[in-house]
Amino acid sequence: MNHVMQTIAIWALPVLFAITLHEAAHGFIAKQLGDPTAKMLGRLTANPFKHIDPVGTVAVPVGLLILTALTPMPPFIFGWAKPVPVNTRNLRHPRRDMAIVAAAGPLANLLMAIFWAVMVKLGFMLHGTLDWVAIPLILMGTAGIAINILLMVLNLLPVPPLDGGRVVSGVLPRRVGRHYDRLEPFGLVIVLILLFTGLLTAILWPFYHFFVNLLNTVFALPLG
Repeated sequence: MNHVMQTIAIWALPVLFAITLHEAAHGFIAKQLGDPTAKMLGRLTANPFKHIDPVGTVAVPVGLLILTALTPMPPFIFGWAKPVPVNTRNLRHPRRDMAIVAAAGPLANLLMAIFWAVMVKLGFMLHGTLDWVAIPLILMGTAGIAINILLMVLNLLPVPPLDGGRVVSGVLPRRVGRHYDRLEPFGLVIVLILLFTGLLTAILWPFYHFFVNLLNTVFALPLG
């Protein structure tokens, strides 16, 4: 039980902010491009309680953490927040702007991964002198890098309604984009099929490791 609680304590903040700031980024960029919907609904905030989905932000991540803590599996975490509503009629250039709004979420995750890499670096610098600060920074920072890179590469999968699908739709010719958007009702099914066949891991893992290794190299982090 202590191991389970320790795992949850390490991953809780990184997961919470990875999920919620991803959604807040969508709303923030939408506002810059002309749609104030997220602002009017109070979603342009880092306050996690404004974005929490009881299932996606709490039940699923905690369940996965408990599962991996009680088994030999390496820590694996996934989740989602309440989607930020965007009214495309308010956007100046709806198709192009919606692609930019979609890209904002994964970009926010990349920036958060960089932030956590800095925290890990700071933790190693303090290690041996202020271990009570250094060890939490290293553990939480490592978790923060992992969850943010995972969410980034997953959301960039070019399957509607994932962010990558919306980006692809926005850059395709209008007529082709409309046909592509028709995949959206089947998007979750496609992702689940990829997951259960192992293809999702095969597609995402090279990109995941590339970005994790890139951060390790740039910040000279002694992480595997």
